[in-house]
Amino acid sequence: MALKQIKNKIIATKKTGQVTKAMESVSAVKMRKSQERAFMSRPYVHAALTIMNRVTHTAQNVAHPLTLPRATGATLLVIVTSDKGLAGSVNSAVLKQAEMIFHNNDTVDVIAIGRKALEFAQREKKTIMASYTNVSDGVTLKDIEAMTAQVIEAFADTKYKNVIALYQNFVSTFEQVPVVRQILPINVDEINDMMRGIKPKVGKFSDNRLADEKPVRYLIEPSVSEVLSALIPQLVEIVLYHALLESKASEHSARMVAMKNATDKSKEVVKALTIKFNKQRQAAITAEVSEITAGVEAMK
Repeated sequence: MALKQIKNKIIATKKTGQVTKAMESVSAVKMRKSQERAFMSRPYVHAALTIMNRVTHTAQNVAHPLTLPRATGATLLVIVTSDKGLAGSVNSAVLKQAEMIFHNNDTVDVIAIGRKALEFAQREKKTIMASYTNVSDGVTLKDIEAMTAQVIEAFADTKYKNVIALYQNFVSTFEQVPVVRQILPINVDEINDMMRGIKPKVGKFSDNRLADEKPVRYLIEPSVSEVLSALIPQLVEIVLYHALLESKASEHSARMVAMKNATDKSKEVVKALTIKFNKQRQAAITAEVSEITAGVEAMK
């Protein structure tokens, strides 16, 4: 490689490093905000799941349409990913889980949240019931209303035996885990599993606190069916809201780490290229000096 080419490559690598450094800084700010929103929502989600758990324990013998298991039918998969890439394996890990679900079920339809999920479902030639892209980082419960209505309306059709959500669960800045949660039909064991999946390291809703929860029997008025008809749609909305917040926190954390790694790598490449440039320049200088010396000797 010529000296000029090496020099141009050093300049290009430095510019790339500046871009990745800027993206790292932006992602760090977004990460802190997303993490804060995700952690602040966890006690709310846990409280809602606890109420639903207690009510379903009380009303175990009630045959509500949204709680009855179905032996046959297709699966409706809600896939939550980001709209953009450059976030490490945060999307690919979710999509690998989706591939396993496609493989293990005969018929799977998709509700795609995020551009990556939409493009994946299109590549896999799956039926897309609905798609939502460019979801704001500041997502609110109001933004989830359309998604919730779509999920409940789809499950009301006897075509589907269950509705499951697939998203990245935020554990820490350097660790995100893809999780699969059954949304419908409502199942007590699944609710308990979701509650255990909300894992603050310390605090009121830490693992030890969750383990001490005991069933409470309620007297339900005006009727169990009416209460569940109002409560279950709200629970579905909360679960989807929780999934989006966790996914956003995971996305920005993974992107910040990926951009930091890219910045560090660019510095290593610049250092290696600079050494190579200096070696070749020194070799060229040595060759020129040798030629001059040989020429002087020849003229004597």
